[in-house]
Amino acid sequence: MMANVGDRLHVHGHVVGQGDRHGEIIEVRGPEGTPPYLVRYADGRESLVFPGPDAIVEPAT
Repeated sequence: MMANVGDRLHVHGHVVGQGDRHGEIIEVRGPEGTPPYLVRYADGRESLVFPGPDAIVEPAT
């Protein structure tokens, strides 16, 4: 998985009743766009994320 600052990370919920999570990648800490990513969610919370197979990166427009 490759990403750039400004891309959107979408993590699909995998438990019944758990919604998808969406956030903006604000920092790429791995070499050449690889994880981990520092992600800021809509509620202002920030988290260091190592995305799994349930995640996709949407390039910034």
